[in-house]
Parts: sequence; C-alpha cells; structure tokens
Amino acid sequence: MGTPAEEGGGGKIEMARKGAFRNIDAAMMIHPADADLARMNAIAIQNLFVKFHGLAAHAAVSPHKGKNALDAAVLGYMNVAALRQHILPTERIHGIFTNSGEKPNIVPRETEMDWYVRSPTIETLQPLKERVARCLEGGAMAAGCTVTFDWKKNTFADLVDNLPLLESYIRNAEQFGRQMTSEFLPGTGGGSTDMGNISYLVPSIHPMMQVAPSGVSLHSAAFADYTKGEEATRAIVDGAKIMAMTAIDMWLSKALQDEVKAAFGDGVVPEGVI
Repeated sequence: MGTPAEEGGGGKIEMARKGAFRNIDAAMMIHPADADLARMNAIAIQNLFVKFHGLAAHAAVSPHKGKNALDAAVLGYMNVAALRQHILPTERIHGIFTNSGEKPNIVPRETEMDWYVRSPTIETLQPLKERVARCLEGGAMAAGCTVTFDWKKNTFADLVDNLPLLESYIRNAEQFGRQMTSEFLPGTGGGSTDMGNISYLVPSIHPMMQVAPSGVSLHSAAFADYTKGEEATRAIVDGAKIMAMTAIDMWLSKALQDEVKAAFGDGVVPEGVI
C-alpha cells in the first residue's frame, strides 16, 4: 500500500481508521539510511501549532499601548529551552517561528510557531506535551498576551518491532550480503513514523536500507543526492525482495506464524494510537 506523509500527515493512521489494516497478519516497510539497520527505534511524536495574540501599536510613537506577541513567543521558546535540561535524554522538543510579525515599526499583534514534541512512547508523550504547553503559556502571560494551541489530530506512536518477523527478515537480508542485528544500535534512534501506530495494530517491522555512506545525515542535501545513485536503486530492489521473501516465510511456516502472533501479544491498543 502507498502511505505517504510518514512524519507529517499520518497517511497510515488515516488508512487504519478506515479499516485498511483489518484482517492483516503482518506489515513491513523499509526506509533509506546511511547503514543497513534491522530496527530504527522510532519514538512517539505530536505536532503542535501555536499562535500568540497581542495588540498592535506604533513601535516608536506608542509602544506602551501594544502587547508584543513576538516577546510572548520568544519567552515561550526560552522556557522550552530551559525545560530541555529536565526531560528524559530520549525525549526531543524542537520548534520554529513561522510568523514573527509584520513590520519592525509595528508591535507584533500575532506570532506563530510550529513544534514537534517527541517521547519514547505514546504513554510518556502526554505529560511532556503538558509541560511544553505550560512553558508557552508562561511566555504569553509574561508579555500580557494570550495563546492558542492546535495539536494536530494524528499522534504518531512509538514503533514496536515484532522480533520473530524481524529475525526472518534478517536471515533473508544475509542472502543479499546485508548484515543486520536485531539489537538497537547506538545513535540510530530519535525519529518518528506513523508506522509506529500500525505496529500496535498488527505485527510490524521497519528496517532501514543503506543508500549513502555511513555518517551522511538523513534529510540533508547530501543524502538526497545519494538517493539518486545506483546504491539507492539496489537498496530499493533488495529491500523489496527481502520483504517478499519474509512474506513467503510467513505463508509457508506455521511455526513462524505462531511465533509472530505470540510476540504480538493480546493486541491492546493504547489511547491515541487510532
């Protein structure tokens, strides 16, 4: 299935809500990387749009009559920056200013920010979201402004790998000269994907295929250049073949089917996954 927007719109989540993954025994997908990795250690994420509301005034003639929404946003940003010292080492908060005002001689009446809030699991994400919101509210209060939050509908869950299915994939990858391990490797986590939500609904895996030399950062211009090369084409073809071979293993092996189901457990879906 084609399911775009893995770290933005959440295409897989929308498809799951409409029943696309009902009566499915397993789900697999691959992602480009700078190494062959069986696991990507994806964490939960939710996107937040923030608006600070102030009062416009002439910045030179009558600044005392204004309420500076940019000050509110800057103070909120600094509050979040201070919060980072006191969150889990595996949590991430990053934001940008998308609207900082109209002209320098106008006290900004409205400013906007775009934030990503990430935590190791969908359960630990909720309290972190609340702490971030309080930081931003504090900035608004200090500047005499108000703030509104727009948490995007789709919360992306952490990815739960099905280890028996993963071991089958690893064995098949070896036939293509791709050596992987089912252990998490240092420095390979922190990203997020809507495949995490699917992993709570059906047994799932999400390996990474090497398309660039080790150390080339994903989402960089250099990495984009490597995706146009022969190594990237080979990775896509190899990945498709390895997934197909793993699917055949599932079809032909009752023992593997039972192991995959046992590892998946009772299929309890945490709140917010769908």
